[in-house]
Amino acid sequence: MTINKTKAQLVDVARQLFARKGVEDTTMNDIALASKKGRRTLYTYFKNKEDIYMAVVKSEVDMLYEHLDKVASKELSPEKKIMELITTHLEAAKTIVYRNGTLRADFFRDIWKVETERKFFDMKELKLFHKVLQEGKDEGVFRIDDVDITASILHYCLKGIEVPFIRGQIADELEEKVAWTYVKKIVYGALGCKND
Repeated sequence: MTINKTKAQLVDVARQLFARKGVEDTTMNDIALASKKGRRTLYTYFKNKEDIYMAVVKSEVDMLYEHLDKVASKELSPEKKIMELITTHLEAAKTIVYRNGTLRADFFRDIWKVETERKFFDMKELKLFHKVLQEGKDEGVFRIDDVDITASILHYCLKGIEVPFIRGQIADELEEKVAWTYVKKIVYGALGCKND
């Protein structure tokens, strides 16, 4: 097995154990046993449990970026693409958190550790937003003065509603379709979208 495959297998086994037992209750020995690798092999790749936890977070964040990159590459109008980026970001983040079961509690408790890992994702996501916003501005669909500032504000707004969205606290009394209609109106209004 190649080095990358071995490391990926260890990360996946750790993710499953963290999801089932929680990070605190999972030991490095548990990960070694579940992966059918020796502790020596595990420690070859990871210094400690925190190191492997951050590798799990990184793999999840990388998966989220892959989803967003696919959306940004679609042949869609800028206004549809920006909305699909927003919905994909929120839905994928929610799926990742819920797929990881009890890891969810650690995700919210260790949000600053997660943020450290996310900074590279954030920079790449900002570039995707910038690209789509620039397309929309160039095509005359978005009436925005500064693409950089608009991309940053959109990005931070999206990050700000992640946790309430994941917890189901945003417009929980509305049907999902109606709630997304409100989001669309707000986003299109902020971007001066001519095609709303």
